[in-house]
Amino acid sequence: MGQQELHDKILALVKEYCDKYHNQPKNFHEGDKISYASRVYDHEEMCNLVDSALEFWLTSGRYVQEFEAGLSKYLGVKYTAVVNSGSSANLLAFMTLTSPLLKERRIRPGDEVIAVAAGFPTTVSPIINYGAVPVFVDVTIPQYNIDTAQLEEALSEKTKAVMIAHTLGNPFDLQAVKAFCQKHNLWLIEDNCDALGSTYELDGVEHFTGSIGDMGTSSFYPPHHMTMGQGGAVYTNNPLLNKIMRSFRDWGRDCVCASGQDNFCGHRFDGQYGELPKGYDHKYVYSHFGLNLNITDMQAAVGCAQLKKFPDFVERRRYNFNLLHKELQEVQDKLILPEPCPNSNPSWFGFMVTCREGIQRDKVIRYLENHGIQTRMLFSGNLIKHPCFDEMRKAGKGYRVIGDLANTDRIMNDTFWVGVYPGMTDEKLVYMAKIIKEAVSKV
Repeated sequence: MGQQELHDKILALVKEYCDKYHNQPKNFHEGDKISYASRVYDHEEMCNLVDSALEFWLTSGRYVQEFEAGLSKYLGVKYTAVVNSGSSANLLAFMTLTSPLLKERRIRPGDEVIAVAAGFPTTVSPIINYGAVPVFVDVTIPQYNIDTAQLEEALSEKTKAVMIAHTLGNPFDLQAVKAFCQKHNLWLIEDNCDALGSTYELDGVEHFTGSIGDMGTSSFYPPHHMTMGQGGAVYTNNPLLNKIMRSFRDWGRDCVCASGQDNFCGHRFDGQYGELPKGYDHKYVYSHFGLNLNITDMQAAVGCAQLKKFPDFVERRRYNFNLLHKELQEVQDKLILPEPCPNSNPSWFGFMVTCREGIQRDKVIRYLENHGIQTRMLFSGNLIKHPCFDEMRKAGKGYRVIGDLANTDRIMNDTFWVGVYPGMTDEKLVYMAKIIKEAVSKV
């Protein structure tokens, strides 16, 4: 049996195995666990994974190139760089803005970045780790995104950027935030990790979130909109930012050659860089203090198969959200239901609700969990109340807060969310709504 014939036989067996042992439908019974998120896949992902393993190119390769090109095409952006996690994507996006190549617009230690405390910590941690200063503004309810009315108050002569997330798939007010950034010559990083596939209409044109700011980021951790196990991406339309972010991702090197490639530019041994000897090997010239944030080709192979399914994933998320919203209309006197941002069409990551006065969140979520329904908080709730801020808070420095973050604290105390991922059936969603209605009527 020849190599190609054996290869094809292996993949045929993988397909048979996946179809038989991974994707058999299971009947739902009330009380069965309903996860807030889960992977949705079939034999295409598994065959791609094995195909890559048989090739045994263990670092970034052809599947990475295919995925980067595919995601760029989907989002309508010029450049995409995949990385090993969504956290690394946020880190890389922020690091890019610290490059000396950006001259006077470069972020330096002590400069300020406008952010929110109601969200996931890795949107903020790159700012703090670098020595810049996050300036926290409040969010609105029931959209759970930045209160744009506070932007001007948050501005100072040290402000260099805005770095915020689209909360659970719901776009923030991009028109207001974009205009603010343009007015004051600020960078805008869209943390798009929970919103891949969401769209926003700006000046009469519909754009994907993540493509409107200077850079967008994504996560491909299993609960997210699509998965490759671990993984993330940074994308941009700016060629200089693309050059910088790829340098930071790839050890900080100046060279643009792909892994396994030599002398793409044709000038590998004739350049002059820094105080190095003329002609020093360009593959080992470093223009930034970078890291290795690459993924393996096996991960990207899974991502390539997921990307083909992704438009259907987005539509199912919207359908699931709308069904749950309809089913919960009758308890709006007890729960504040989520609302999309005007001019947007969210790719919902979850269904978030806030308990009204007299409804105790802790009792509601215990009731749900006891009936098999997995719940989640809005991540940190109020990030500055966490132990990681203890030393900064005691020292009275390291961050600024605009106002009293009243809605952020309300979310910390009264808000939770449940899932709407594409693998949910109507039966599960209707049952979930039934239990939520029972919970708020009994507590």
